[in-house]
Amino acid sequence: MRLDDTDRRIVAWLSEDGRASYREIGAAVGLSAPAVKRRVDRLRAAGVIEGFAAVVDPGALGWGTEAFVEVFCVGRTPPARLAVALARLPEVIGAYTVTGEADALVHVRVSDTSHLERTLEALSDEPFVARTRSVIVLSRLLERQVPGPPAP
Repeated sequence: MRLDDTDRRIVAWLSEDGRASYREIGAAVGLSAPAVKRRVDRLRAAGVIEGFAAVVDPGALGWGTEAFVEVFCVGRTPPARLAVALARLPEVIGAYTVTGEADALVHVRVSDTSHLERTLEALSDEPFVARTRSVIVLSRLLERQVPGPPAP
């Protein structure tokens, strides 16, 4: 789907405030509320907008420690096999195949360092995991949902 400038502005607005009304967005982008709704419906149908969610402070829910874990697999482990194993760990909030030495980069949130240790042990118990290397997040300097679509 090709996005025009108005679509990009609507997506940017919703990325900043997913609860904004169509009227508010329309006033900002120069459209009526029904026109914004039609565009949002089209963007959702095309998969540009995947959904709407509340942005929650993980620390407020007891998930105060965050880490990135490099996973090094034995042999040629298919990414799908790693994905299945990671999906069983509720502490895993993101996982990515990456370039470089590691086979995957895993983003975890846990309650504390002992919880991180248990999570790493569970991950290392997988028969295809050779080793892991972890980095604990001290503070978040910048976090964005989406930077907005690049201009054509």
